Amino acid sequence: MAKASDHEAYIAAAPEDLRPLLENLRAQLSRTLADAEEVIAYNMPGFRVGKTIVAGYAAFTKQCGIYVSPGSISSLAGDIAEAGLKATKTGVTFSPSNPIPDELIEKLAQASRNDHGL
Repeated sequence: MAKASDHEAYIAAAPEDLRPLLENLRAQLSRTLADAEEVIAYNMPGFRVGKTIVAGYAAFTKQCGIYVSPGSISSLAGDIAEAGLKATKTGVTFSPSNPIPDELIEKLAQASRNDHGL
């Protein structure tokens, strides 16, 4: 994907079948991190509190990812597995056939914020 100037442009440039997932993810993160600033960092949309990126997201060819602190991933490993999703050290991937639950988005964002001491 080309570099986007804001969240809307990023989502608009994503594969069409992933856009609803990204729109929902953005809405959930905006609600959970209400005081965060929407930014583009590392060529992906993110939510910054102060100077810290608390959460970010990305679209790929067939899936999306949410990126948060390593501590939030490890502390919620059971919830991630229960949702049938795969996690890396800092991210959780999901697809149209297995979307990430809204509750998990909220938990990940809050845990990441707490990990950063914000």
